[in-house]
Amino acid sequence: MSSSLQMNRKVAVITGANTGIGYSLAEKLVKAYPTIILCLACRSNEKAKEAAKGLSELSSEARIDIVIVDTSNVDSVYTAAATLRERYNHIDYLYLNAGVMTVRGVDWSHFWQGLFSKRIFYMFTTGEGLLIQEDGATKDGLMHVFQTNVFGHYMLIKELESHLGNVSEKSCSPSQLIWTSSSASQRDAFSYEDFQHKNGKDPYGSSKFAIDVVSVGLNNRLNKQGVYSHVVCPGLVMTNMTYGILPQWFWTLVFPIIWLLRFFVPSMTNSASNGAEALYWLSSQDPSSLDPQTKYLSEVNILGQPHVSKKKMNIDPDKAENFLQELDKLDQTLRHR
Repeated sequence: MSSSLQMNRKVAVITGANTGIGYSLAEKLVKAYPTIILCLACRSNEKAKEAAKGLSELSSEARIDIVIVDTSNVDSVYTAAATLRERYNHIDYLYLNAGVMTVRGVDWSHFWQGLFSKRIFYMFTTGEGLLIQEDGATKDGLMHVFQTNVFGHYMLIKELESHLGNVSEKSCSPSQLIWTSSSASQRDAFSYEDFQHKNGKDPYGSSKFAIDVVSVGLNNRLNKQGVYSHVVCPGLVMTNMTYGILPQWFWTLVFPIIWLLRFFVPSMTNSASNGAEALYWLSSQDPSSLDPQTKYLSEVNILGQPHVSKKKMNIDPDKAENFLQELDKLDQTLRHR
């Protein structure tokens, strides 16, 4: 595509876009920007093609592309980034949405204690202590959840930096890095000394807090070149990934509770479309006016109507920069390897 044609169209790349929150976000973007160039960055070509077909029906003017990427695989990230650099001269929105959570069961003692206590809201909104998680190493030798949710995306950003922001005459508009974080992002789950979470019991919560830290650090580094990073919490969303974590009978048991809690807990967004609300909302904002220490929350009122609220994160910028330096070292190690 020529530069003159692309300059008049928004370009968005979404990892994990073929289902759940990623697909609902893609639908919202196509409806809001009918001429958008939207790239579905997915692991499965077959599922991506099926998603692209549905999105193409929403706008005859939109261009729906596909790139295959597995953020738990270094080579896959390199290959996908090279394709994206060749395909686009500038990326307006890079949605870092793909993620994984590996669960082998429920801590039933914790569940029943929390169900009949004041902690019920906290338990369901954060999942803290509720799920028994497991993790393992990828073929690159990194912890699977960390590499998929955090490091693979960080590498993708570094590989695409030349095509983000106001770094050349190719572009005159800022770029937004928009991360899917979580209410499971808890400071206590994360350790700067064990950022891959090799020794902990909550790799998912650790990875989501790591995302928040990375976002703050990237703003300190990249704002000057017109690249802005923000994080979103989609709330408790019922997606294929959510249903896949635990057997169907469990969801049959707790689903009435989840719907009841929505009257008291705005983050019980339930649907993927509601969960994608804050991700979409950020696309219409001036990123330079937003607080890098703010997390944007998809929420619903008691009638189920979505809206966006804000939460202060209060992450130490110096620690965030030190963390990015550790990720850079890990990146260099893998490149030399």
